[in-house]
Amino acid sequence: MAKSTQRAFSRYAREAIELLGQSIREARINRKIGTIDLAKRAGISRDLLHRIENGDPRCGIGAVFELAAITGVALFEENRANLSGRLARSEAKLALMPKSVRSARHAVKDEF
Repeated sequence: MAKSTQRAFSRYAREAIELLGQSIREARINRKIGTIDLAKRAGISRDLLHRIENGDPRCGIGAVFELAAITGVALFEENRANLSGRLARSEAKLALMPKSVRSARHAVKDEF
């Protein structure tokens, strides 16, 4: 039996969860994907899908992110651009370092 504990969520968190659930539901409807089909594709139950769409904060974040990915709901689009820019800057810094500081990039020889 599941442990029943009451957990308080901030208003900001509850609103964000509800907004994400509504976005997933709208994307599912726009793509004409049924609840049973989407639940099967995500590997979750239909009940969990309904709880996520209704903004239940106790749902697993992995399931929520999987539904967002399947339905095409963007989660971190603006952050992806920032991440790629940071990676490019770190690669440029790495190129300036002496070879002894950089880690070797040798191919792994796994022939036994």
